[in-house]
Amino acid sequence: MWSLAPGLVLHDRYRLESVLGRGVMGHVWQGRDLPLDRPVAVKTVATELLAVASSRDSALTRFGREARAAARLDHANVATVFDASITDDTCWLVMELIDGTTLEHLFDQQEDGRFDVPTAAAVAAQLCAGLSAVHAADLVHRDLKTQNVMVRRDGVVKLLDFGLVKLLSDTDPRLTTTGEGIGNLICASPELLAGRNRLDGRSDLYAVGCLLHHMLTGEPPFPTDQPALLASHHLASPPPVLADAGVRVPGDLQDLITALLAKRPEDRPASAAEVYAGLAPHLPEPDPGLAVRRTPPEDPRRPFLVPQGPMPV
Repeated sequence: MWSLAPGLVLHDRYRLESVLGRGVMGHVWQGRDLPLDRPVAVKTVATELLAVASSRDSALTRFGREARAAARLDHANVATVFDASITDDTCWLVMELIDGTTLEHLFDQQEDGRFDVPTAAAVAAQLCAGLSAVHAADLVHRDLKTQNVMVRRDGVVKLLDFGLVKLLSDTDPRLTTTGEGIGNLICASPELLAGRNRLDGRSDLYAVGCLLHHMLTGEPPFPTDQPALLASHHLASPPPVLADAGVRVPGDLQDLITALLAKRPEDRPASAAEVYAGLAPHLPEPDPGLAVRRTPPEDPRRPFLVPQGPMPV
C-alpha cells in the first residue's frame, strides 16, 4: 500500500516535511535535502498508476531518460530538477523550492480575475523564454496549465513538472478523463488530444495561447467542467476572440493569440522565440530602478537587448 508521511526520508537524503499540494496522482511536499541542508520540493506519485502500463520497464526507462534531460535544463524560467527516482514504493522528483505562488492562485488576487496586457505579456514572454530552452533540448512539456506555472515574489516565472507528467500521461490515457483530468485538458493541444505519437514544441505554444486568453479574460478559452465537451472544443471549435469576453487588446496581440490557438500545428508560430518577439511590444516599460540593483554577472550586452529573453534561434 502506497503511503507517505511527514518525517519519511527518501533515499536516505530527502526528508518529507509538509504537504504543499494534493491531487489524485500524488502529492507535492516541502522537503529538506539533508546532506546539503536546503529546502526542496518533492513531487511523489503513487506507483500503482504505473501498473496499467503495457511495459512498466519501458516506462521506467523513459522516465529516467527524460528526468536526466530535464535536470540538464539551465534556464531562469525553468524550475531546476535536482534528483529523480522510481522505486517499488514511491516514484518522485526533487526540484528547487520556489518562494512564490502558482498562476492559478494569482487569478484569485485580481479584482476581476483578469491581468492587464503588460502583466499577461510579461508572464507569457517568460514562459516562452523557458520553453525555448525546453524545446532546444528536444523536450515537450505537454502539461502547461495555471497550476504548473509558478511566479516568484520577484516576478520571475518558473515552469514546473517535467518527467513525471509525461510518464503518467503516456502510461494511462484515462487520466485525461478521470481524476485530475479536467485540469490536464484545459490547455491541451488538438494533436495531444488526438493521441499523436510525435509532438513538438508547437503543442506547448497552443497551451501558451490558452494561458494568454485566460490571463486577459479571466476564463480559459473553452470554460466547461465536462472533459468530453472540453476536448471536443479544442479539437473542433474556432478559437474565441477576446472581444467576445468584453476585453479589448491591440490587434497584433489578438492575431498572435488566434495563431497560437490554431488547430493545426503548422498554422501556429514556429517557435517560442517567435512568440516572444510578438509579445515584446506589449511588455511593461523598463524600470530605471533595475539599473542600480546588483545582479549576477551576465553577457554585458544581451540582457539589455532582450531581458529575460528566449534562447537564440
